[in-house]
Amino acid sequence: MGLLGRIKEGLKKTRNGIVGRMDGLFARNHFDDEFYEELEEILISADVGVETTLEVVENLRTKVKTARVKEAAEVMSLLKELLLDILGRDIVPLQIAAEKPTVMLVLGVNGVGKTTSIGKLAAYYHDQGKKVLLAAGDTFRAAAIEQLEVWASRAQSDIIKHQHGADPSAVLFDGVSAAIARGIDVVLCDTAGRLHNKTNLMEELRKVRRVIEKALPCAPHEVLLVLDATTGQNALAQAKVFNEVAQLTGVILTKLDGTAKGGIVIAIARELNVPVKYIGVGEGINDLQPFDPHEYVDGLFAAE
Repeated sequence: MGLLGRIKEGLKKTRNGIVGRMDGLFARNHFDDEFYEELEEILISADVGVETTLEVVENLRTKVKTARVKEAAEVMSLLKELLLDILGRDIVPLQIAAEKPTVMLVLGVNGVGKTTSIGKLAAYYHDQGKKVLLAAGDTFRAAAIEQLEVWASRAQSDIIKHQHGADPSAVLFDGVSAAIARGIDVVLCDTAGRLHNKTNLMEELRKVRRVIEKALPCAPHEVLLVLDATTGQNALAQAKVFNEVAQLTGVILTKLDGTAKGGIVIAIARELNVPVKYIGVGEGINDLQPFDPHEYVDGLFAAE
C-alpha cells in the first residue's frame, strides 16, 4: 500500500463519518442556508472545531455567491481549497541543523504515543544513514526508560539514561553533551508526560529547554508536541498550553486511524498556527508519515 493508500485507510473512520453525509448534502445541488447549516454540522462532528468551521463555511458561502458557482463538484473543490488555505500547501519537514547534532525535544502527556513516535523517528533517521541518540528524559513514568531502550535497540541507536526518578534536565544535558562528543547527527529527547500537577510539568519543561540551550546554544532545533487524535478538542487544548511554555515548532498527531474526529488536524493548524509535521496512521514502524496537506484533504473526501 502506497503512502496515499495508507493515509486513506488511516482516515477511514473520519471519512466514513463525513463522506456519506457529504454525498447526500452535495447531491441536492442547491446551496441555500440549509445546505450551509448542515455542512457546519458535518464539519463540527469531525472535530474541525466551531470557530474554524464557521470561518470555513462563511468563506465558502462568499466564494460560491461571488463566483456564482452552481455545480456541486465546483463547490466541493472550493471547500478543499479553503481547507488547504488553513493547512498550508507544502510538507513542512523537520529541521536538520547545518552543524550536527540536530536536537529534537519531544513533548506530550502520557499515553499519546510519544515514546513510540520517538522510536519511529529514530528508525527513520537510522535508515537515512544518520547516527542517532535517544535521551531518556521521562524519568518519572514507570517503564518509560525501558521502553525507550527497546526502541533504541530496534533503531540501532545510542541511548543516554539515568536512574528512575533522576533529574530530567540532567539526562538531556548529558545526552546533548554526549552527542557533541560522539559526532551524533540527531538527538531525540524524551520528556516527562505527567508530574503531580500541570504547573510542575510546565516548569519542568521550561527548565529542560534552558538546560538544553546551555549544552548547545542553538538547540533545540525542533520542539515537537505529540498529540492523540482520538482525544479531539482536548488535544487542541493541550497544544495551546504546551505552546505557551515550550514554543512549539511542530505537531505529531498519532492514532489518526483510530478516530472519526480526524478534522482536528484542521483545527490545530488554524488555532495554533503551528504546522502538523507528522501523522500516525497505523501501528507499523512506517506508519508515522510526513504530513502532506494535499494527501490529507484528498484522503478525507476520497471515495473508497
